[in-house]
Amino acid sequence: MHDGGVSLKHPGPLVVPRRDFAAPRAARDVPARSAMSPRRLLLAVGFASLAVLGTGLATLPWPVGTPTAAAFVSRGLRDFGFALTAEGATTMTLLPLPRLSFTRTRITAAQAGSPALIEGGSLDLDLNPLALLSGQADLGSLALGGATIHMPEGADDPRWAEPVRRTAARLGQGGTNHPRRITLAGATLDAASPGGGAQAVDLTLAWPLWSAGLDAAASFTWRGARTSVALIGLRANDLLSGAASPFRLDAAWPTGNLAAEGSARTAGGLAIQGQGRIETRSLSETMAWIGSDVALAPFIRTLALDGRFEAAGRTMAFSSLRATFGEDVLEGAGSVSLGEARTAVQATLASDSLNLAPLLGGLMQIFGGSTVDGAPQGAQAIALGPLTGGDLDLRISAAESRIGPVLLNDLAASVLVRLGAVEVALNRAELQGATLKGRVALSATGADGAETEVKAQGAFDRLDLGALLLDLGESRWVHGGTQGQFALESTGRDAADLTAHVAGRAAFAIDGGVLAGIDLADVLHRNGAVAPGALARRNGRTPFERAAITLKFADGIGEIGEGTLKAANLTGILRGQVSLPARSVRARAELGPKAGGDNARASLAFDIDGPWAGIRVRTGQKGADPDQREDAPSSLPLHVPTSVVIPGSARAYAP
Repeated sequence: MHDGGVSLKHPGPLVVPRRDFAAPRAARDVPARSAMSPRRLLLAVGFASLAVLGTGLATLPWPVGTPTAAAFVSRGLRDFGFALTAEGATTMTLLPLPRLSFTRTRITAAQAGSPALIEGGSLDLDLNPLALLSGQADLGSLALGGATIHMPEGADDPRWAEPVRRTAARLGQGGTNHPRRITLAGATLDAASPGGGAQAVDLTLAWPLWSAGLDAAASFTWRGARTSVALIGLRANDLLSGAASPFRLDAAWPTGNLAAEGSARTAGGLAIQGQGRIETRSLSETMAWIGSDVALAPFIRTLALDGRFEAAGRTMAFSSLRATFGEDVLEGAGSVSLGEARTAVQATLASDSLNLAPLLGGLMQIFGGSTVDGAPQGAQAIALGPLTGGDLDLRISAAESRIGPVLLNDLAASVLVRLGAVEVALNRAELQGATLKGRVALSATGADGAETEVKAQGAFDRLDLGALLLDLGESRWVHGGTQGQFALESTGRDAADLTAHVAGRAAFAIDGGVLAGIDLADVLHRNGAVAPGALARRNGRTPFERAAITLKFADGIGEIGEGTLKAANLTGILRGQVSLPARSVRARAELGPKAGGDNARASLAFDIDGPWAGIRVRTGQKGADPDQREDAPSSLPLHVPTSVVIPGSARAYAP
């Protein structure tokens, strides 16, 4: 049929056109998704619930059989030479990593019947999950809490010999076949050494798979002192294979600290070299913490050693050393040997400036004893044991050295310490134009070694005694070069006993000198009287050709065997005694005209007595015995300066 030129044919199958073709996608999808959502939602919730439940269960500890779990772990420990047994309950946790937790553990060498190496406490082990699926015990980390570790008693301890050998071989293979982390908490290191072991040990040892370096940090109580140690960057594989490994070590204890870095190797024994610094605020306490001793430790408080070192076995050598004693800094070289019985120290040190007052102050505390009004009180025992706990060979030189206000130039000295003996030698020193030399040797004597024998000798020449008195803050009452020598010895158990047994000889002389402050010729001319105001003005002078005195000591009393004064127009003689125990002098001086001079002038006698701190001079009867004379009114009230014996300011540095 045609209508208006349009032909209608059979259209074929009926096709219903889609409506709302331009409608949004979200609106078109709603009916279909709504039909499927309940089933999918239930499945999603079910799987999620199972996952959550499974994860929660996997993080919970599950009990497992202790013997079976211990035997499984022992398979992984066997390569290191160890075996594990446990008595308490054992649990296993799957997430985040498989972990076995043991209680009341016991670790021995792998051989059957071996004694316990580690026992008690708890042990947690993380296992490699991939290795676990194949039935292997690959240990990732170990955490040991509250256990007791029986430390090796020596390098050849048979209990530890096989585990040490196997562990070294295993680690020497390199790779990652080792635990990545080892932790100790509250452990005890049980050692058979006299000092015992360490308590309350907390250790973290980290050796990650991606690093060749091993880091360790520990804190523990050792001989009653809390100590911390950190070791950084050690390459254990290199070290065990004989190659060099870098390291950095830091340690701190209550009285000091240590810092060192360098390289270490084990070929032919452990050898270390590098740069290090050790400081201590009390050498005696630090050596007691180490479990050793060193010579003269009671004299040294603050000490710092800094320099390049090489260590092999129990010996450490410093090719360059900077030693700081209090405020003194010395540089040189030295070595320390930590022997099983004694520690030996050898050093050669030099300094531009050295303060010897603290060292002499320590000597005075030991040998000077306590005093009251200048006299020794009590019995202060002198024992060489605390001073000779180690061997010492020390050589010191200094451009300038001070003892209080006294300046020494070009000092060269040595200190030698052996068991029960100390020797101090002043090889050379310049003091006010004079060269000083001396030596003091101490040795323990007696059946019990409680007595100390002291021998001292020395000499000097052309010493400007007047300039020395000025340095000491005293008046300069004498001019001229002084020469002298002495050789003294004594034996005693304490300072007072030593003083009471001094024996020996001392001699001093001045040639071409002057006595300042008094004119003895005028005093002789005035028959013992002093010109008015002469002492206050101190304008008198007595030139002399020679003044000399010789003292012979026995039992602490110095007998004045020869005391002479020779001047142009007079002579003087001095006789008497000097008492070291009483610190006093009792003598008589006689002045007279020189032979061939003005014989009309009568000779005069003066009594000199009193303690060293306040000597008095009085006119006396000529020819009288100084021990039997009667006191007479003083017509010459002179007071000899204290510096005649020991200057007041010098008593801070001398007994």
